[in-house]
Amino acid sequence: MQGVFITGTSTDVGKTFVATEIARQLCQRNIKVIPRKPIESGCVRLDGELIPQDATALMEAANYQGSLSEVCPYRFEPAISPVRAAHLANKILTTEQLVSACLQGSEEGFVLVEGAGGFYSPLAENGLNADLAVALQLPVLLIADDKLGVISQVLLNVEAIQMRGLPLAAVVLNSLEDKHSEHMDNAADLRERLDCPVFTNPYIKAGNANLPDALIDSLITPSNKKDPHVRAIG
Repeated sequence: MQGVFITGTSTDVGKTFVATEIARQLCQRNIKVIPRKPIESGCVRLDGELIPQDATALMEAANYQGSLSEVCPYRFEPAISPVRAAHLANKILTTEQLVSACLQGSEEGFVLVEGAGGFYSPLAENGLNADLAVALQLPVLLIADDKLGVISQVLLNVEAIQMRGLPLAAVVLNSLEDKHSEHMDNAADLRERLDCPVFTNPYIKAGNANLPDALIDSLITPSNKKDPHVRAIG
């Protein structure tokens, strides 16, 4: 199975922004994208139906011809962790159910899976985002907010990804604020400590999308499934 698992150092770091742009660029290369966000909380209720906004954006960016229920079968209204939202709805979801949702139709193209929250955020009753990534055995794309303190956050996540035996395709630093210190260069500092590519995205709230071809290339190169691309930390 070819694809990528997109996770973040935390919630609200721009995972969906990056995921949708990747989907668009893959489509431009005539690569069929199978978008999956198996569980989403904070959905909007419209005419009695819960609409998952992130999953809808992924579906549209991928020009996916399947149903929204295939992209995101498990939806909850409260904007809290998916596990807590499921509890409030008297539902118990397992990692195995989420894996099954991601694998359905996966043989038909490039599987783009977006997690919820951070790599170690609870995702199901018996597992974290990390457990879903391990079960799928997809390369991981790590998204982070390009701010003071992100180096520690990224290195901690990279170590966790490495300990799980997963290949790290790349790190993307999103600029969530319009201005940064002129003396700060987190990307350069991380490149000195990691063996995977590190990319930066300009102020994304202005709608900028600056994902280079090298990032897309790193996701569709088969060797990324075999080589962790992570330097040992410590």
